[in-house]
Amino acid sequence: MELAYTLFLIILYLLIAPLALVFVWAVYYDLSTSEIPPGIDQPLKLRILHWLLIISASLGKILESLCFCSQIHFIRFIQEGKKLGEDPKLWIQDLMFEDIPVRVYQPREPKSERRKGVVYFHGGGWMFGSINSYDHVCRYIAKESDSVVVSVGYNLAPEQKYPSQFYECLAATAHFLKRADDYGVDPARIIVGGDSVGGNFTASVCQALVSRTDLAKPLAQILIYPGLQAIDFNLPSYQQNRAVPILYREHVICSALRYLNKDLSVLDSVVRGCHVPTDIKMRFGKCINSENIPQEFKARGFEPSQAASFVDDVYEVVKQALEATFSPLMAEDAVLSQLPKACIVTCEYDVLRDDGILYKKRLEDNGVPVTWYHIEDGFHGVINFFNGLLSFPSGKKGVDSIVTFIRSS
Repeated sequence: MELAYTLFLIILYLLIAPLALVFVWAVYYDLSTSEIPPGIDQPLKLRILHWLLIISASLGKILESLCFCSQIHFIRFIQEGKKLGEDPKLWIQDLMFEDIPVRVYQPREPKSERRKGVVYFHGGGWMFGSINSYDHVCRYIAKESDSVVVSVGYNLAPEQKYPSQFYECLAATAHFLKRADDYGVDPARIIVGGDSVGGNFTASVCQALVSRTDLAKPLAQILIYPGLQAIDFNLPSYQQNRAVPILYREHVICSALRYLNKDLSVLDSVVRGCHVPTDIKMRFGKCINSENIPQEFKARGFEPSQAASFVDDVYEVVKQALEATFSPLMAEDAVLSQLPKACIVTCEYDVLRDDGILYKKRLEDNGVPVTWYHIEDGFHGVINFFNGLLSFPSGKKGVDSIVTFIRSS
């Protein structure tokens, strides 16, 4: 009996000790690298959320070194979640649009007229996120806005390389525009939207649809804290929020390089701006510039960056990131002027804040109406946490602003 008890204690120790070390490492890494400004929504809860993300990444790295699975696949497994149960207010179907997985949310209550439709592209830095992990968000939007929501499950990087995800999102959107009647949706009342890289896809898909004469044009676009450019990573928000969880500046660039299937060794050169040729600086320097950021957004600190010397080898590695399908802020005025009205959601404590602000200005300069919701205490990814145990009031504020825009469109 004593032997069995001793063995039990040994096994328990072997299981608990590594987990305890990982937890200690997560807390240490967070406290030593992150910066949580005092105005952010529920800072302690955000730290706990960040610890959980660091723990999952650390465990994934350990399992990868032990040849059990890759770190990326482990993180995806942890974040995946599952499809929620039946909803008394929604018909929910998993379908394929042009070989692309989608989940369609249709309100059950009959309606005399055709509904609005929403095509939604999830975030996740090109490498993470899924239909399941955004199930709660899409259900809420469908019910509260009384719209048919199509959640697009595009394939992820690094398995899928640029620009495949963009083309999958474009194909799924075109399919829904063509077949809207099948879902009780008016094809002239379809909104395209997404968060983070989903906002990037939203902008690039809407730009691509400008030239499509065979499809109805989207009614509107919703860009939720989108990443929209790869020219300047020293804008005020990139400086102020470079280490604010849950998205660091380096994470933005690393994710982009992985989607492009490029070497991460150029990261520091990209931060300095060595990848941008002189002709591109001249063409887009006026619109992608800190001078276009309102002064109140520089109050927390901003140092204009010194002009970096162009390095051709770095440009050759990342030049695809300077295409409009990757950096929609670089689209021509002739395209932007034909885009539908927009809703842009930004968060004060988000490294990508200024991308949204700059796109707002470019759209307005080209005559496109913009509704702007700025979440003053929000951080990147916050709408995912609008309900549940790790919920933030700023997340609820963000998702409700999206619903308000859809209902009023």
